Amino acid sequence: MVPTGNFGNILAGYYAKRMGLPIAKLICASNRNNVLTDFFHKGEYSLKRPFYKTMSPSMDILISSNLERLLFELTGRDPHMVSAMMKQLKETGTYDIGETARHALEADFFADWCGEEETMACIKRTFESKGYLLDTHTAVAAAVYEKYKQMGDKTKTVIVSTASPYKFPQDVLASLGEETQGMDAFALSRRLSELTGTRLPKQIKTLETKPVRHTSVVEQTGMREAVLEAL
Repeated sequence: MVPTGNFGNILAGYYAKRMGLPIAKLICASNRNNVLTDFFHKGEYSLKRPFYKTMSPSMDILISSNLERLLFELTGRDPHMVSAMMKQLKETGTYDIGETARHALEADFFADWCGEEETMACIKRTFESKGYLLDTHTAVAAAVYEKYKQMGDKTKTVIVSTASPYKFPQDVLASLGEETQGMDAFALSRRLSELTGTRLPKQIKTLETKPVRHTSVVEQTGMREAVLEAL
């Protein structure tokens, strides 16, 4: 069970399975940007959809670059077919792998997604029932797993935990029902530690007292000049 946007970790799992690792099913969990879910269900990859900024930002992706490597395997390692699909995606915003390839994927993959409210509810439910504090990305995977279990598969499942909840203290605290308005990242992290009894990472605890080394702000139009000046 892998929360993913760019399809990197789950692709590694796919290669590991092909090398002999006993994996029954690779479960692809997406957030509201569910382009991968639609791809696995329909066999069509489409960019003709809105893009959402979510509380799991590493998964806020519409063009999943590592999926191209899976297409290479699906096409019998034919680079010309993959190139044609990528060209079609660039020109039309979509490509379709066809029914045969889509059914072939079903042997190895299952895909689903969850929204923001489901993610927040999963963080709260998991902490209250198990005492485990999820980050916002791992919570997407856990929420999707709960949906997958309803299909009746009782195979033991590994959920890939991808980040520390202290990277997203505001969203995690809000999920636990806490008020976060007016608090900076350090105050949010301290409150999260106090509320949950989890240890505040040393890297964050000591960061607050370190000197600020960079104070300049560069507008997009001035990037080139700023890089040349730094060089």
